[in-house]
Amino acid sequence: MVKASRWILKCVYSVSSGQLLPSVQVGALLAYTCERNWWLALSGCLLRSGMSQRSFQRVPQTSASAHCQDFFAPYLIRKNSSDKGFTEMHCMSGHSNFVSCVCIIAPSETYPRGLVATGGNDNNICVFSLDRPQPIFTLKGHKNTVCTLSSGKFGTLLSGSWDTTAKVWLNEKCMMTLQGHTAAVWAVAILPEQGLMLSGSADKTIKLWKAGRCEKTFTGHEDCVRGLAVISNTEFFSCSNDASIRKWLVTGECVQVYYSHTNYIYSLAVFPNSQDFISTGEDRSLRIWRQGECSQTIRLPAQSVWCCCILPNGDIVVGASDGIIRVFTEAEDRMASAEDLQAFEDELSKATIDPKTGDLGDIKLEDLPGREHLNEPGNRDGQTRLIKDGQKVEAYQWSVSDGRWMKIGDVVGGSNQQTSKSVMYEGKEYDYVFSIDVNEGGPSMKLPYNVTDDPWLTAHNFLQKNDLSPMFLDQVANFIIENTKGHVVGPAQPAGGDPFTGGARYIPGSSSDTAGLGADPFTGAGRYIPGSGPNPGAPVGVADPFTGGGAYSSSALRQTTNIYFPKTDGVTFEQANSSQIIAKLKELNGGAPQEHKLSEEVLESLERLLLSVCGLNSSEPAPTIQQINLLWKASHWPEDIVFPVLDIMRLAVRHPQVNESLCGEAEGVQLCNHLLNLMRPEGRPANQMLALRTLCNCFSGRHGRALLMAQRETVLSRAADLATVCNKNIHIALATLVLNYAGCLHHQPDLEAKAQCLSVASRALETVRDKEAVFRLLVALGTTVASDQTAQDLARSLGVSSQISKYSSVSDPSKVGECCQLLLKELQ
Repeated sequence: MVKASRWILKCVYSVSSGQLLPSVQVGALLAYTCERNWWLALSGCLLRSGMSQRSFQRVPQTSASAHCQDFFAPYLIRKNSSDKGFTEMHCMSGHSNFVSCVCIIAPSETYPRGLVATGGNDNNICVFSLDRPQPIFTLKGHKNTVCTLSSGKFGTLLSGSWDTTAKVWLNEKCMMTLQGHTAAVWAVAILPEQGLMLSGSADKTIKLWKAGRCEKTFTGHEDCVRGLAVISNTEFFSCSNDASIRKWLVTGECVQVYYSHTNYIYSLAVFPNSQDFISTGEDRSLRIWRQGECSQTIRLPAQSVWCCCILPNGDIVVGASDGIIRVFTEAEDRMASAEDLQAFEDELSKATIDPKTGDLGDIKLEDLPGREHLNEPGNRDGQTRLIKDGQKVEAYQWSVSDGRWMKIGDVVGGSNQQTSKSVMYEGKEYDYVFSIDVNEGGPSMKLPYNVTDDPWLTAHNFLQKNDLSPMFLDQVANFIIENTKGHVVGPAQPAGGDPFTGGARYIPGSSSDTAGLGADPFTGAGRYIPGSGPNPGAPVGVADPFTGGGAYSSSALRQTTNIYFPKTDGVTFEQANSSQIIAKLKELNGGAPQEHKLSEEVLESLERLLLSVCGLNSSEPAPTIQQINLLWKASHWPEDIVFPVLDIMRLAVRHPQVNESLCGEAEGVQLCNHLLNLMRPEGRPANQMLALRTLCNCFSGRHGRALLMAQRETVLSRAADLATVCNKNIHIALATLVLNYAGCLHHQPDLEAKAQCLSVASRALETVRDKEAVFRLLVALGTTVASDQTAQDLARSLGVSSQISKYSSVSDPSKVGECCQLLLKELQ
């Protein structure tokens, strides 16, 4: 057995505003260092001599921050010079409802002392400086309570919400929305490896995100995931309402499961050695874990121990539902006085324990031993023993360090098998008294009920008494019915089920295609490759890196002039062999089903259209509306034969008249939807490639650009899925599409759109191997971040530099290495 650490109470703080406020609950707390001072940042209220919390977070500085549930403001307190306590610094206000979480954003050039961010039940995130009590800005975007926050490098902020999403924020803007969970996102964390983010949810899963995309889903927990704690680049902990803690590798394996808690686990914090950790939960305990074992259990005189963090000096801070923050230390010179320690033990001994929480098991008074049972030593630290003292039941916990049994409270109520008329509330006996938390972590509301009562009337009265919306009537009534079946006080909801958040008290809601490696889709190997012509892959020396032309000089390259980005003019696919396209179209038409055959007149119209949009000095007249309509109709041919029509469309949309006609307001949406349908991952590679090339060529006209910018989110999301298709022509077309979007966005302040370009390009680089596609993706990244500090910060936070560094030494073609080096320089 691991030798138990001796963690002793150091100091206690209460929420204070001129008077003690025992109903206040602190929901978050974290520690950091600033200007050689230690700080505690609290969400909700200030600390003075006893306080309550909900969750903590450790940051590599030296102060602590917490959040409170009864007030709408975070507080900052500073460590006293004596290292024995903290003093008030700020009471911050800005939220219009309960503050649910708190986070420190690391210092930057703009904010050298760092920032404090808080999330609330008003769906907002308020960001404060250490110098003023009002927020310097507010982040809006979530549609429900913001219940978790985590900060990363370069000012990145990650938030999770009851709205089932997580959001990535940078410089006062939402860069990405992470969608995929089916219930509230209770926990988020940013891994040290840039670009990797974690989210834990009430849907019992954990998701790993990279560049805005879910890379992996971790399953194993049997109930809501409540907390996450990062161990290293490759490992992290999670805790859950299933009373377990799990250690995971980012590759997906669960390498260890820890059991000791007897109820929901709310919070975790890891010691600097990255091995040992602490946890808190609904079983009234703080537990210290050494070498994989629970080495010490510290009981608190409160039912819910919401949060914990580890201070830079190694002390442990916890907050609980009794409105108190308590600091524990191993250092003898920092321990509380003997009087304070005795006061803590006395308070603990007077606590009442409800057996319905499940912590103590089924209690039968007649089977319990008397006080003589306390003469026998315990077997392990934290062991609980119940003894009978007359008609009372007392709970004791064994302390290895003290070598004695410590009283942790009086057990009230009966066993889980009691009959009715057993619970007192407001001077009356009830079969049930449920604790309801309508606002996550907010003040509890009591719902008394007798089995002879009408559940609907009881629900109605409860809502009226507590000034709650009648929209909850069905939920409350059904909750009563579900949890009082059999007309006997049966198994209780663990820790007080909540009709507003599901079965657990604080939970909102209920609980590659390898075909087509570059072969000509029309005529077989080598004879006709749409967009081929001069090889665009490897221009040498003076060559234009996109067209192979002589636009750039080798001396410019040697002088490290950036000839690659930003690239704001669209890149299109121009090459075509008109005769081959028409020949293939006629061939396929000859074998087409009768209902899809095109008449000779239609074929002639399509041929004239093709000639008119391809000839440089053609005498052919401009395309007619009739020809354009026929092209649109023919593009709906069966998917196994439609590709020559798509190639005609790819060339035609470059023409101003066709671009206007097909990409207009009404028609354009239909065109986009049609091409996106052809681009679905299970589609045919030839159609996927030509649909992508058609979208790229739409950028050549004003109407096409407007259409694609309006449909940007949908188009790029579908296009990104094609990065996994093993086809270099598709990859080049995908990279070109991202590049064209980056070019259009270069002079625009649309940070969310730029974030999507960064995300898609970064994700594509993970699978794309063709050097031309890689080059175009590098140019797209460079164009996106050029002259935009916020976009550069986001690229850094996504780990773009480490991702692309391998291309800096590529010399064949040289443009890949040169462009990569310039991009890395931009991101320094």
